[in-house]
Amino acid sequence: MNPLTLKKIRRFKSIKRGYYSFILFCVMILISLFAELLVNNRALIVHYDGRYYFPTYGDLLPGTTFGLDYDYETDYRQLARQFIEANDGDWVLMPPVPFNAFENDLKIDQFPPFAPSIRDKHYLGTDSVGRDIVARLLYGFRIAIFFSLVLLVVNYTIGVSIGSAMGFWGGKFDLFFQRIIEIWSNVPFLYVIIIISSIIVPNFFMLILIMAFFGWIGITWTMRTVTYKERAREYVLAAKALGATNSRIIFKHIIPNTIAIIVTFAPFAVSSGIVSLTSLDYLGFGLPPPTPSWGELLQQGWTNLDAWWISGSVIAAMIITLVTVTFIGEAIREAFDPKLHTVYE
Repeated sequence: MNPLTLKKIRRFKSIKRGYYSFILFCVMILISLFAELLVNNRALIVHYDGRYYFPTYGDLLPGTTFGLDYDYETDYRQLARQFIEANDGDWVLMPPVPFNAFENDLKIDQFPPFAPSIRDKHYLGTDSVGRDIVARLLYGFRIAIFFSLVLLVVNYTIGVSIGSAMGFWGGKFDLFFQRIIEIWSNVPFLYVIIIISSIIVPNFFMLILIMAFFGWIGITWTMRTVTYKERAREYVLAAKALGATNSRIIFKHIIPNTIAIIVTFAPFAVSSGIVSLTSLDYLGFGLPPPTPSWGELLQQGWTNLDAWWISGSVIAAMIITLVTVTFIGEAIREAFDPKLHTVYE
């Protein structure tokens, strides 16, 4: 690995709050990837009649598989209680939170939302239709973080390419895209979302496409400015003298030498994506219900102020996530700063 890159990595590790935030963030993503092992109404392992079953990532198992009198998917919580009562050596291992993000857990003569309960294993309570808050938070985080990461890749692919081309060629090409960006940036983003949502129900990738239409502008201006400075450096002039094509100079020389700028802005773009999706879901113009969503939980918390655990859980999750990403961004900016003016304690 490049010695300069190693120096930057060591510098990043020396900024403790950013480094530990990065570790925490990676753990959060890892947990969300394997959320079914922690929050799920399917059993992890079922031991029945001398055989082992693994329903979590397997096929749907009807109740008849375990000697029950129905053909639809097994209720593993009920099956676990039956095995305990029978005490014949069969057993069920359930996840710590034995509910999924779409399941309504209702009670006789009571109306949700239900307060947090260790006995019922609703550790953060339920929402207004009886769905577990932990499940909605965890699966909502997985959707939000991968939404923001995919959006980041799309925005940076478009913005870095166009910005580098504007800065490299300049002239009429630059002026043409400047006018396009100025016009495009004046289009009311929220109104476009409202109009599209009133016509069709946006899904995950459609919402990314809509937001990418507007999200590439910020990094484009930055890359344009940086490329203007880089194209006058000796290594670019040397590459031209050796006969390198313009595309090779941009993608093999200029962009790699501006990677510090790109990496520095990336964590803040991730947090912006999370906030944008949460805001759209809160307003009702984001992902369609019953998709697990932090914004939808915030909306429920606003309409059910007595159920403090709904809004409180979402706000706490958002604070932890956004502060973590912000600390990572600060540490990356400090690690990639060649002047090293600022010192984070």
